[in-house]
Amino acid sequence: MTEIDREIAELEAQMNETYFWDNKEKAQEVIKKIKELKDKRDGVSSLDKGNAILSILAGAGGDDSEDFARMLMEMYSAYFARQNLSYQVLHSNTNDHNGYRNITVEVSGKNAYGNLKNESGVHRLVRISPFNANAKRHTSFAMVEILPIIPQTEMKEINPDEIKIEFSKSGGPGGQNVNKRETAVRIVHIPTNIAVHIATERNQEQNKQKALEILQAKLFKIEEEKRKAEVEGRQISKTTEIEWGNQIRSYVLHPYKMVKDHRTDVETSDVEGVLEKGEIEEFIEAEKSL
Repeated sequence: MTEIDREIAELEAQMNETYFWDNKEKAQEVIKKIKELKDKRDGVSSLDKGNAILSILAGAGGDDSEDFARMLMEMYSAYFARQNLSYQVLHSNTNDHNGYRNITVEVSGKNAYGNLKNESGVHRLVRISPFNANAKRHTSFAMVEILPIIPQTEMKEINPDEIKIEFSKSGGPGGQNVNKRETAVRIVHIPTNIAVHIATERNQEQNKQKALEILQAKLFKIEEEKRKAEVEGRQISKTTEIEWGNQIRSYVLHPYKMVKDHRTDVETSDVEGVLEKGEIEEFIEAEKSL
């Protein structure tokens, strides 16, 4: 029995005492403590219950990969609607076919981070390319990154000398920017070379604060990966960039239809249900149980 299990057993024994509810305030504190200990034991962080940052980055391959990034964003949008989650676009870079070179959104709602965190990794699409005149089969890749929103009370102080802040004009290309102030913000964390770009808030200061919030989340993720690596006795890179070889899920549209998660072996032939209706709960729940 671990120290946490022992403490849980002692507190649960108190609950069985006849006097337990004599002091309701104390009783509720004990119940809360048991819940916190069980969450800690089961690997459920308080961050799991909060909001999340979701980023999708298209892999090499131009239009096909950027279109796949769009498909993934639409899949997640449908999933958010199914789960009563809302989202706000923080930054996006589109191509001429409405595909995404990259997009970052903030997802708000109960257990947003806890449900989405295992979606981080490389997603793979196999289909007949709609951008190829010869109708050849094409494999595309996109990388998904999920970060937690760190509460102000848990944020670590960042040395101002270790960040570089750049400002630019928000909006579309060319003449659309002429009358716009330099509200877009790009922050680079020099020791890790992590860069965050935010352009959607109303003013420069709001964009700066949101960018710092995401930088905090990225630095938290690095520390989390370091802790996991120490436990598992392995080495990790200085940043938390996901290796493009780390494929977590495949979406096959040709020559057959199948979506398969490579970590849990959960699969379905209902590709439309997954990509168009956001029916990814089965994958998410299976990954949680590992």
